[in-house]
Amino acid sequence: MDNTELNMGSNGPEEEFIADEEVGEEVVLDTADNGKNFDNDDETEENDEEMEDVDETETLEIDLANNSCGFFDKHTDSIFCIAHHPSLPLVVTGGADNVANLWTSHSKPPKFAGSLPHTESVISAGFTPDGKFLVTADMNGKVFIHKSIKGGAQWKLCSELDEVEEVVWLKVHPTVSGVFAFGGVDGSVWCYQLNNVDGSLSQIMSGFSHQQDCTMGEFINVEEGENNLTLVTCSLDSSIVAWNCYSGQPLFKITQADVKGIDAPWVSLSAAPVALTNKTSVIAAGSNNGLLAIINCSNGSVLHLTTVIELKPEQDELDASIESIAWSPKLPLMAIGLVCGDVLLYDTKTWRVRHKFQLEDSATKLQFDRNNGHNLITSCINGKVYIFDARTGQELHACVGHNMGVLDYIVIDNGSKLITAGDEGVSLIFDLPQ
Repeated sequence: MDNTELNMGSNGPEEEFIADEEVGEEVVLDTADNGKNFDNDDETEENDEEMEDVDETETLEIDLANNSCGFFDKHTDSIFCIAHHPSLPLVVTGGADNVANLWTSHSKPPKFAGSLPHTESVISAGFTPDGKFLVTADMNGKVFIHKSIKGGAQWKLCSELDEVEEVVWLKVHPTVSGVFAFGGVDGSVWCYQLNNVDGSLSQIMSGFSHQQDCTMGEFINVEEGENNLTLVTCSLDSSIVAWNCYSGQPLFKITQADVKGIDAPWVSLSAAPVALTNKTSVIAAGSNNGLLAIINCSNGSVLHLTTVIELKPEQDELDASIESIAWSPKLPLMAIGLVCGDVLLYDTKTWRVRHKFQLEDSATKLQFDRNNGHNLITSCINGKVYIFDARTGQELHACVGHNMGVLDYIVIDNGSKLITAGDEGVSLIFDLPQ
């Protein structure tokens, strides 16, 4: 996608609602209501008498459908995050039980490989690209760094940070070993470098441009490695900032005035593959009130601006929140997932909606398959993970087995296996159709 494909018309960014006639195809998932209705006024007394002798637990109906091939259930509360080692069959999951657990992904059943205690809920975890270190962060502001010993069989705490009251997000750089960044509820942004030998820390930068929660951060230009260490962050204060991590100086800052004065509490970011942008660095930002912005990171210009949903009177304001954004690695497609359950698939050449999927509940994470970029993987608060053909809009597969929401997932083994982070404290392992 070159600049013309990114809708850089002479009239500037366009704001628009998604009109029904603009949607190429709408896919509505079938929902079967197996519950029983006890609200009929004429039958209230009769039902009350019948229910007196029935154990309350018998009224809870649980869908026992399950096509998983394995599970890990050592967590005692919701699992918020999941990551996989770059070369070892090793998974880390972090949860509301104040612990990060390590376990194997190749054995059936998975083998427990150790616990890394925290002081509060673990909200993010990531291995460095060389696999030597694991970085985890919690809601008490703690960031812990563990070093691999004995070939990854054990992990030893080597450094820790306590810079913020609460960590909102943490990202490990995908190509530069030892570099990671995180943002706090005070709006601050931090970037650190690990010593490759002992895991000691050196601060690269700290930034204080945001005035409210720093909600997300993304490294861009990652294919350039250490030659270009750039981080883009966003905030609830309607600002988006690109940082030169080496100098700590903002490269650009987008404020509410730059998005037509619209209040934009940004909550999600996703960088476009450079193969689709003619090597121009482009990032998408989504707000919790439905605003989507496409930004040219080389100069900070807003290439495209749109409001993705017009809420109905009965809908909650946060139903418009854009929770996740994903770009296809090979096709001119980008998808966004909303709290209301809408998943919109855009043609990035025209910024028209190509397909619209309606989930039963909130979308939590979107990702395209990395092999051909054709399939869109979408997790949902209804406990399922759907796989759609992004070209046709057809639902290809659904991973089922959770009784509560899927909050995160990873795809491993060249796209053949998917592992979830479940709200009920269980990770399920699924073999994906090939």
